[in-house]
Amino acid sequence: MAVVGTVAPWVLFGSFFAAHGPDLPLFLQSLFVNGAAGGFSADVFASIIVFWVWSWRDAVKLQVERWWLVLPATFFVGLSLALPLYLYLRERDDGLNS
Repeated sequence: MAVVGTVAPWVLFGSFFAAHGPDLPLFLQSLFVNGAAGGFSADVFASIIVFWVWSWRDAVKLQVERWWLVLPATFFVGLSLALPLYLYLRERDDGLNS
């Protein structure tokens, strides 16, 4: 799922950057270009914050190694990579601790 969660958004990101070049301010502005896009973006950003808090606390409790990998995963791809990546790390470490 992490592979799908990486490829799917980057196909769309790639088409944006191919059309507009590496214009990060335009990319960020486009996230809030109208009410629909802004609402969706706000929802995803709120979900990311909740995920970071939950996964950090969960990782501390379960001693999940390399939790911090979800941070660059989120910044460079998004929650679609960070969430399955964390679940993989969590399950892998759980198997090692059993």
